[in-house]
Amino acid sequence: MKGYIQVYTGDGKGKTTAAIGLSIRAAGAGLRVLIAQFIKRGEYSEIKSLKRFSDLITVAQFGRGHFIVGDPPPECIEKAHLGLECVASCIVSGEYDVVILEEANIAVKRGFLSVQDLLDLIDIKPDNVEMVITGRNADPKIIARADLVTEMKKIKHYFDQGQRARIGIEK
Repeated sequence: MKGYIQVYTGDGKGKTTAAIGLSIRAAGAGLRVLIAQFIKRGEYSEIKSLKRFSDLITVAQFGRGHFIVGDPPPECIEKAHLGLECVASCIVSGEYDVVILEEANIAVKRGFLSVQDLLDLIDIKPDNVEMVITGRNADPKIIARADLVTEMKKIKHYFDQGQRARIGIEK
């Protein structure tokens, strides 16, 4: 099967949800999935659910668990680059059919990774591996290389009225 490059970006809700949905669909078809999270860390509800598919879906976290304002601390950059090395190894290993780089666009925007780092991953992707890159602010170079780009656009969101993330819905 031909593997494509998908990008889920934009300021609307649903990028991670779409990627998780794709991972479950892939697992249902017997495909092996790697979800590499570059910002998140911890036992989010989706992580707890995905443990039920641990024979086919692997989740690896390379973030500190919160967004950083200002210059990224060196430890965030180190974690992201360790993640990058791990993902590169997994992509070429033949062990995974689908590789999801969750919040990788944010990692680039915040300076944890470079655009070239993501382009290099795209370059080494075997033809049969599906790659999904999520996160706001996808770089135009990543968008140009993608085969499918979906922009989630916020029209209205209850966060704007002060509603915090709810367990089971947003986290």
